[in-house]
Amino acid sequence: MAGGRVTARVREIALAEGAQGGEQAGDGAWFRTVVVHAVFELREADAVVMRKDPPFDSEYFYATHLLGQAEREGAQVFNKPAALRDHPEKLAILEFPQFTPPTLVTRREADIRAFHAEHGDIILKPLDGMGGMGIFRVGTDGLNLGAICETLNRGGAQTVMVQRYLPAIAQGDKRVLLIGGQHVPYALARIPQGGEVRGNLAAGGKGVALPLTEGERSIAQALGPLLAARGLLLVGLDVIGDRLTEINVTSPTCFREIMDQTGFDVAAMFTDALERAVAEGGTA
Repeated sequence: MAGGRVTARVREIALAEGAQGGEQAGDGAWFRTVVVHAVFELREADAVVMRKDPPFDSEYFYATHLLGQAEREGAQVFNKPAALRDHPEKLAILEFPQFTPPTLVTRREADIRAFHAEHGDIILKPLDGMGGMGIFRVGTDGLNLGAICETLNRGGAQTVMVQRYLPAIAQGDKRVLLIGGQHVPYALARIPQGGEVRGNLAAGGKGVALPLTEGERSIAQALGPLLAARGLLLVGLDVIGDRLTEINVTSPTCFREIMDQTGFDVAAMFTDALERAVAEGGTA
């Protein structure tokens, strides 16, 4: 903030000729800088798109509050800062137990062991990870469960999410995109490779675009309008089989992969929804 207004250092850019969105960012790649503004009031922008990879740490939290102040000054921010704070990506699924696998959130190793004893084959993951970081599978033999608990819960100081293992992961961890409350008709199945349990592209998963299944469509139709009404213009649902495992709201990806494989222009759908939301005064 400067002079009582929320400002940012921004630059106007022009796309490079023949640029592809997947190229490395920076001058000489897919764009060139036209002019740099050292001080730019966010309220002067048509729209501010908040898009940053997890983790949702203190700096991200503070940024949402600054963006909330920018909203009060007249800026239109997407996704809405308050909605970002209210929907932590791992925990947001707890509102919709009808769609989720058996799930436990705890800091206690004893609770994790009891959950493992009940379900046999489980997945453990930190609440602030992305791209498959820190995800472990423990089978019925319980091998290394104690060491994994120690690694993830840091002696009981850090909360862990535990879910029953879903064998449908072999067919892919599906990314279902919601834009302005509507679902993209294709999901990207991120299929684990080489003995991995993780399908994330960042962990080496293979991305295959597929039409939505009936189960995926049902989840998307149930959650899409509700999340849009809360100010979440862009959402990425993670679905394994017919079970919802995460609700991604900070920086959902897979636009490019779906368009390249199917021809469906996800970016155009997003731009159209963004323009409608701006015209309607910030509603998704």
